[in-house]
Amino acid sequence: MNRISRRAFMLAATAAGAIAVAGTVAFAELPKLAQKETYKVGFAQTESNNPWRIAQTNSMKAEAEKLGHQLVYTDAAGSAAKQVADVNSMIAQGVDLIFLAPREEKPLIPAVMAAKKAGIPVILLDRSVDPSLAKAGEDYVTFIGSDFIEEGKRIAEWLVKNANGKSKIIELEGTTGSSPANDRKKGFDETIKAAGGFEIVASQSGDFARDKGRQVAEALLQAHPDADIVYAHNDEMAIGAIAAIEAAGKVPGKDVLVLSIDGGKEAVQAVIDGKIAAVVECNPRFGPKAFETMLRYAKGEKIDPMVINEDKFYDSSNAAAELANAY
Repeated sequence: MNRISRRAFMLAATAAGAIAVAGTVAFAELPKLAQKETYKVGFAQTESNNPWRIAQTNSMKAEAEKLGHQLVYTDAAGSAAKQVADVNSMIAQGVDLIFLAPREEKPLIPAVMAAKKAGIPVILLDRSVDPSLAKAGEDYVTFIGSDFIEEGKRIAEWLVKNANGKSKIIELEGTTGSSPANDRKKGFDETIKAAGGFEIVASQSGDFARDKGRQVAEALLQAHPDADIVYAHNDEMAIGAIAAIEAAGKVPGKDVLVLSIDGGKEAVQAVIDGKIAAVVECNPRFGPKAFETMLRYAKGEKIDPMVINEDKFYDSSNAAAELANAY
């Protein structure tokens, strides 16, 4: 009897352990997405205060309407806390999947994890989250967007070839803690350092905003009157910097080279006008790629951890020809 009892106990313990392990594995797996004709989908936008965000939102709304999906749209108005609340609201509404454009890398981790716990898959758009705290293929499906490090690298490589003796750089950084700001800085700074002959005399956040970019550029130009290059992490800050350069009695494009990332129509027109030297596009038209990726995931296809949007490059050689195609 003792031997049988001991054997039964060991079998029961083994089974319990297997169940516990299975439970752990199940929790670690991504939530599935059933195949359906139409879906109720959340899109948690970070803000709508600039042309890039508006173009992205319009693309998402247009594609959802075209495909017959119900889109639950929210605008966090630049607040990470509100964006977390927006995602929690979508969870409560029982959406099938959430598209999330996270304002910052760390503060949006709780939103990603809450959706996973609720069994709702998340696809990140245009900005990522801290990879040490959440992983593609495990905590969320994938990141769809541009290679921000490559964007910074491309604009730096253009500068190295076309600086014409200019060397002192003011860098206008994007929102502190956001993946595009982190990566556009990394790609640019490392490339410039490797090239040699350049100095970043000041680097400060303009929060991806036109007026904040103008204010920061004005202060930095006063502090560093010998600066002859401004590298802005987006068009809005670049256009703000142009106003600051002109207010300082200098000519953008001649006295101070202006470099940007995003590639909206206003910035491409500024390239044509000679006020911006070069712009790397950051493609905002996410709708088709986002919903195509969602449907592929529902079919059970393997999704890469990063799905890259292709970005154009604008300078004096092609800006006029490409203006009509800019967002």
